[in-house]
Amino acid sequence: MSDIIQKNLDYKKYVIDSRLKYFKPHATQIEKTFADEISSSMNRDSKFISPKFFYDKKGSDLFEKICTAPEYYPTRTEISILEKLQHELPSFLDGDFRLVELGSGSSVKTRLLLDALSPQNNMEYFPIDISEILAESSEQLLRDYENLSITGIIDTYEGGLEFLKTYDEQKNLIIFLGSSYGNFSPLDGYKFLEKVHSTMKPGDLFLIGLDLIKEKKILESAYNDSQKITAKFNLNVLSRINDELDADFNLNNFSHHAIYNEKDQRIEMYLKSLREQSVVISKSNLQLVLNKDELIHTEHSHKYRLSEIHDLLDDVGFELKHTWLDEKKHFSLSLVSKI
Repeated sequence: MSDIIQKNLDYKKYVIDSRLKYFKPHATQIEKTFADEISSSMNRDSKFISPKFFYDKKGSDLFEKICTAPEYYPTRTEISILEKLQHELPSFLDGDFRLVELGSGSSVKTRLLLDALSPQNNMEYFPIDISEILAESSEQLLRDYENLSITGIIDTYEGGLEFLKTYDEQKNLIIFLGSSYGNFSPLDGYKFLEKVHSTMKPGDLFLIGLDLIKEKKILESAYNDSQKITAKFNLNVLSRINDELDADFNLNNFSHHAIYNEKDQRIEMYLKSLREQSVVISKSNLQLVLNKDELIHTEHSHKYRLSEIHDLLDDVGFELKHTWLDEKKHFSLSLVSKI
């Protein structure tokens, strides 16, 4: 039995029409992961919630609003780089490439890259996302690109990359945009890059966005916007736990807390308990007791020096093709191949 046939046995295939299909793991693997991970991460002295659980439908909508906040520079800065890269990328592409996006992405960023991939020919787009909103965003792309076909993979990044590894021999341009890589710890980030590297075939390319070190005031303002959208986004993860894991968090008893740790080069985001309280998370079999001012960690967003990025990519075994920067050198996009 071939690898791809075996892989398809582990996924359920949904065919929407001739141009749109998506795969989702059988049974409730993703849902079980949510309950199990919350059980593990909240049942300890230093409690945390993985940032990958921010992105249910409401969380994804809130993040789109964050991206338009005046203080939140990463999205508009990265788009300005992509607009330049869009005209330069074709010189790095030898033949036809499928676009594979880790995360379903914003329509603006995805479109800029689709437009760079021989738009006169048939194109393929593979979004990989744990959230089913990728189906909704895919339908809009299909309306606007008559020569586009989409295969969505509703799974973790690691699961989706494993699926892709044995899918076919088509060359892939894998993209990981935004500052999502910064959410990983250094060790987990390195392992993630190794996973991407192991997935890639000779000829594949990988484009990664990374946020650069800059003034503390700029960084902290980006995660404490004046409209308090980031606060709502942070608190929404508790609403998701309430809804999906039968918990009884009272959101009025928590506040958003985000600071820049200069020593570790990272934004640290927390939910702060405003009083002593108890919370039950039924589907994770947990009863929590939280002290006043106790912090639940929800996100790290690491920032990098350009030299650190190049050293990291080299250590994993990538060959750097090009790095694009904005005028202020606030953000970077690096294109690499597999050595």
